[in-house]
Amino acid sequence: MRSRTPLVALLGAAALALTSCAGGAPPSGDATDGVLADGKTFTSVISTDPGSLDPFVTVMSVARSIDRFLYARLVEVLEDGSIASGLADSWEADTTTATFTLRDGLTCEDGTPLTATDVAANITHIGDPANGSPLVGLQVQPGTSAVGDDTAGTVTVTSGRPDSFLIENIGSISIVCGSVIDDPDALAKGEGATGMFTMAEVVPNSQYTLTRRDDFAWGPDDWDPKQKGLPDSVVFRVIPNETTATNLLLSGEVNAALVIGPDNKRLKDAGLFHTEIPTPAGQFIFNQAEGRPTADQAVREALLEALDLDQMRQVLGSGSASVPTGLVTVSPNPCRADVLKGFMPEFDAKAAAAALDGAGWKAGSDGVRTKDGETLTLRMIYSSQLGDAGNAAAEHAQAAWKELGVDITVAAVDSPTLSETLFSTGDWDISAAPLTVSLPSMLVPFYSGPTPPNGTNFASIDNPEYTEAVTAASAKAGSEGCDDWGTAEQALYATTSVMPYANIDRSTFATKATFTEGDGIDPTSIRMYE
Repeated sequence: MRSRTPLVALLGAAALALTSCAGGAPPSGDATDGVLADGKTFTSVISTDPGSLDPFVTVMSVARSIDRFLYARLVEVLEDGSIASGLADSWEADTTTATFTLRDGLTCEDGTPLTATDVAANITHIGDPANGSPLVGLQVQPGTSAVGDDTAGTVTVTSGRPDSFLIENIGSISIVCGSVIDDPDALAKGEGATGMFTMAEVVPNSQYTLTRRDDFAWGPDDWDPKQKGLPDSVVFRVIPNETTATNLLLSGEVNAALVIGPDNKRLKDAGLFHTEIPTPAGQFIFNQAEGRPTADQAVREALLEALDLDQMRQVLGSGSASVPTGLVTVSPNPCRADVLKGFMPEFDAKAAAAALDGAGWKAGSDGVRTKDGETLTLRMIYSSQLGDAGNAAAEHAQAAWKELGVDITVAAVDSPTLSETLFSTGDWDISAAPLTVSLPSMLVPFYSGPTPPNGTNFASIDNPEYTEAVTAASAKAGSEGCDDWGTAEQALYATTSVMPYANIDRSTFATKATFTEGDGIDPTSIRMYE
């Protein structure tokens, strides 16, 4: 069984990311002098080491952004929700079954054929709970299986339970070569590639070097593998500091970097090419495990009432963050309704204090709250990738909660530590690391079902109203279930299980290159310039 440890993802701002979208918002800014260049190396900055690259295990966005270059998908889901060819050139589905017809001439990195049987084995492997993939419930329902017909070139999928977005979810799985399906060590190193690039060198905490495959020809329908401007190699450099990454961009030493802090304005003022994707940045999730103070809804409500979320939004987004409308922010986001309206609490320090009094947490002469001799001690974790803005927002929350009488510590952590804390040690009370998803169904295993190590419900949420609405929504295809998905999400707000309060535009800047971006840069879209 694979370990569940490398599970949490940080998508740009700091979010657990599981998205199916291939295209982002239209790019802006000047890119080049217009002269396409062959034989170049595309160097992209990543802010943290990805750890394992095993696509059956990781949902860390930094790892998935590299996997995007290594492993092809059955289909590509575009920003407007339309579906384009990937490994498959045709498909059909309802909520329980799907059939994909593969393109001719698909091969693995070693030149051997990629067969329908291989593709089906990928899906069945993930769907088997015995293999411990965290993608179960996210992209593949438990018990899902698939059968490949190598003669017809078809893969027939039977979902373990109804899935409103079966094509989008199954179609967006990273497909690996049949030879490495049962070899997690090989997959952790990025082997078994079916995509545009292969892994050439791994230097942990430094850089990852990839080489383009000469035989890769299954890009978008209008894609020409011989067109000018395609990079011969790609290097992912680990550079944690945004200012350093910004300086390297401006000097031309790197081609692309995600920059969300104050340096963002400097790069926009310089006219650099960039993409923008709306992403959750401010979000609180509360640990409801037995024995945790935050298992009490009154405590959760008091903690939120003690915060001026409008001011928090200003701090986190440097004045440019927006008010969320729900938990799904990334395209295709088929249910675009404001389901958060009316649930975000108003700042009321007196009401927060009264709520804690009512829950039995009384303030002593020193102002610290205790109950039955126990001090109200909490630990909040957040992503170090948020940089100075994240630190400032965390300090703001800490100060407000200390004023309330809470003994609160806050810790900025990197991706592996965040994953370990949420899914292994459980030593946390408040997580300020948002989940980023493109479909409402992707939220389900995080807010319901088994808890770690047997599942991904890291906050130990048990909400019958949420489960009931999810069940109703899952039986309806696509956007037909949007009302039920909205009801499900509101059940989480009503119990103060999660509270989003700020979205930001995640900007990836580039020099001497252009590309499109969704859940990472689309490798087939990269064009290099002199």
